[in-house]
Amino acid sequence: MTHIAFAPVIPLWLLAALAGIATLIIVYSFLVRARAAWARALAFAILLFALSGPLLVKEQHAPLNDVAVIVTDRSQSMQVGKRASQAAAALAQIRKQLAAQPGLVVRETSVTTTPSGENNGTQAFTALNAAIADVPPDRLAGAIMITDGEVHDAPPPDNMPLKAPLQVLIAGSRGEKDRKLTILNAARFAIVGQQAVMRLRVEDLGSPGQSGQAFLTLRIDGKDFGTRLVPVGRDTTIRVPVAHEGENLVEISAAPGPNELTLENNRAVITVSGVRDRLRVLLVSGEPHAGERVWRNLLKADPSVDLVHFTILRPPDKQDSTPISELSLIAFPTRELFSEKLKSFDLIVFDRYSERGILPLAYFQNIASYVDEGGALLISSGPEFAGLESVYRTPLSAVLPAQPTGEIVTGGFKPMVTEDGLAHPVTRELPGRNADGKPPTWGRWFRIIGANKISGQTVMTGPGNRPLLVLDQVGKGRVAELMSDQTWLWARGFEGGGPQAELLRRLAHWLMKEPELEAESLTADIVGGDIAVTRHTMAKSTPPVTLTMPSGRKQVLVLTRIEPGVWRASAKAGELGLYRATDGILSTVTAAGPLNPKEVADMRATDEVLKPDAEATGGSVHWLADGLPDIRRVDPGDDASGSNWIGLNANGAYRVTALEQQKLLPQWLALLLIVGALLLAWRLEGR
Repeated sequence: MTHIAFAPVIPLWLLAALAGIATLIIVYSFLVRARAAWARALAFAILLFALSGPLLVKEQHAPLNDVAVIVTDRSQSMQVGKRASQAAAALAQIRKQLAAQPGLVVRETSVTTTPSGENNGTQAFTALNAAIADVPPDRLAGAIMITDGEVHDAPPPDNMPLKAPLQVLIAGSRGEKDRKLTILNAARFAIVGQQAVMRLRVEDLGSPGQSGQAFLTLRIDGKDFGTRLVPVGRDTTIRVPVAHEGENLVEISAAPGPNELTLENNRAVITVSGVRDRLRVLLVSGEPHAGERVWRNLLKADPSVDLVHFTILRPPDKQDSTPISELSLIAFPTRELFSEKLKSFDLIVFDRYSERGILPLAYFQNIASYVDEGGALLISSGPEFAGLESVYRTPLSAVLPAQPTGEIVTGGFKPMVTEDGLAHPVTRELPGRNADGKPPTWGRWFRIIGANKISGQTVMTGPGNRPLLVLDQVGKGRVAELMSDQTWLWARGFEGGGPQAELLRRLAHWLMKEPELEAESLTADIVGGDIAVTRHTMAKSTPPVTLTMPSGRKQVLVLTRIEPGVWRASAKAGELGLYRATDGILSTVTAAGPLNPKEVADMRATDEVLKPDAEATGGSVHWLADGLPDIRRVDPGDDASGSNWIGLNANGAYRVTALEQQKLLPQWLALLLIVGALLLAWRLEGR
């Protein structure tokens, strides 16, 4: 390529000044009708042209390839129906067509669904902008986007960053219909025993004049809680019972609609944290002892505990002449506590209580029935448990897991956590425990009541491998027996003390069925893009877990033992929505992403989102169901689409590989021309 360039030999401002002066002189000459005006003008023109330094420039060019970008949508909505296969077939053909285009470099990028807490949806333009970030605008041929049209970061048409044709190919079918469940508002906290309020809406997208009703299936912590019938297309309020403290996993599913596209947006999981208003605990103490205050202080220190405490100081066989009206001790309200209001207590604790005829045997039978129906009972034993006045000699024996032998063993010993105890949540990871062949670091106790375990699990032992702490589930309830009254030694810090408060807190919460202390449980959590499945069990092995993805795809996970009682496995959580896990015994659910993720909010294929952006760049939108359009190269500014074709710019960009410069007017020639023009002017004026 050859062209003329200028390299002035004097500063431009001086050249401009000379040009101005010359113009004035020439104009004046023509005004006064000077004979040599045109000769003077010629001399000035030659002078100014010579001073501008004209050059003849010859360039050698090397053409630069244009860059085209293919953006493939691989988000969750693209897995619906045959969209993924449509996109894959289109991508393969586009690669072939573009490979046959000379001077074109093809870049490929894709966008996937990220199951994080951010509700971003499909970020196709973010992927496109990253792919063209280092491409000069004059080399960008355009972009081809293969998607179902559900893109959530589309910019306004007047603010399109792409300065080349955007060609959109839509996978899917026109006029799709789908049912969708949306949680509008859900209570995150509720008092245990009450109901959490949730507002939701069921819509049949794509169906004109939504009407009718839909069935909702409700499951809480994997258990079926029946169905609800709700109207379609209107906001609805439902109430969900909150059964326990901690996380209550509420799963709501809408029955398939008449024209169902996918069930992925028919389900939602809400976590409702159950908060106890007040825990009602009945503490019945028998003979006063050093450890009595330990139980009282522990329970009174918890502001959420409503403690009812009675100490039996006056047995019925104690006779004196003190008038009843002058006694300072109130009568033990046995009928009110153990008959009328027994079921209102969350936990009953007998602390060194002995049967002295104060409670009729029928009341002990009431307590046994209370446990069998879901109540919690803790027996903290002293020497009385080994004697004739032991509560084991009452109907309570039907629910107690350890039977006294009548033996009372004294002497210093350190409580030992058993193999079962290392796996049980009450004693697992208890600070100072014996583990890995190392003895416990806590202080000694000095008394244990001999007993034989009948049922349940022994999680701590004393000297001679005698049961020290035995836990059992009876019917719907739970029972714990502590075969010593020496926990106060830990509380006092004797020989360094021990985790007395932690042990008793765990014990009380296990008895009241707190989920985090369940010995047999299956949980699933989304952690950093993975789903972690954890199985707590007292068994020596655990079966594999079947994980069902939101799309319905299943994966079998083999769990690995992490520590005693804890087994774990993980899988990639590449989809938004509801994950189910089951080992055939227990089941759990969890959800990846926000409550109402954009990605599954509307999974119908559409061209409405991207059509304005494509047309703003000179591009177009085509449905793959109509066939793949041909690809052509067009000049920038020309039409870039037709009924059966799409265009990419042929920019003709290049880089200069060599440059040759030659003076267009040598100095000697310029001098001759100027002198000649002046002589001509002189001669004309002399006539």
